[in-house]
Amino acid sequence: MTERTRPGSDPAEPAFARPALVIFDCDGVLVDSEPLSLGTLTAALNRIGVAIDVDTVRSRFAGTSMTSIMEHIAHDFPTVVVPEDFVAAVKAETLGVFDRELRAMAGVAMAVQALDIPTCVASSSDPVRLRHSLTLTGLLPLFDGRLYSSAMVRRGKPAPDLFLHAAAEMRAEPGECLVIEDSVPGVIAARAAGMRVLGFTGGGHWGHDRAGRDLAEAGADQVFLDYRQLDALLGGLPGGC
Repeated sequence: MTERTRPGSDPAEPAFARPALVIFDCDGVLVDSEPLSLGTLTAALNRIGVAIDVDTVRSRFAGTSMTSIMEHIAHDFPTVVVPEDFVAAVKAETLGVFDRELRAMAGVAMAVQALDIPTCVASSSDPVRLRHSLTLTGLLPLFDGRLYSSAMVRRGKPAPDLFLHAAAEMRAEPGECLVIEDSVPGVIAARAAGMRVLGFTGGGHWGHDRAGRDLAEAGADQVFLDYRQLDALLGGLPGGC
């Protein structure tokens, strides 16, 4: 676990009270989906002539919506002709891979069940994929009725819209919320929303850097990789954003 002191914070500042709401991202936080979805997306892009590897896809697109991804592809590869059914085909292929291989993050169900704090999910995934992922992994009952997708807001991550929407729906003030994120866009979005944020690096796509340096640099208050640490972390965050 690594800790980060925000510029201008007071080292003597007392620990912040436990948050009023914990907002979980889904992909790479609740379910170990990113290696599967990023691999599927990379292969699909390669098939239509986009010369890109999975490490580049991970660094550029992890945590963002398909709408945002395709806008970047159109800008960076203007000569590539993207089939009209490309996005739908990638989504269908990804769900098929999930059916065979998707797993929940180790220890996350027990950690969520142990919380005495309201929780919800705010994900860049579309509503169908979000619900499908949580159903496959047995996590849906922990969050049913409290699922928020980027499809519900005008701007996806790294804009703060989704987290602010989730907080409003859950009747929580942004400054009282804690977000758990695995991506730089997600951390930036949480900070822009005025929320504290923990970076999670326990997913398969963080094997290259379990210390989560990119997440810390983006603004994560702390970085962790094991859900057994979560409860202790919730009471130890500094106050203010």
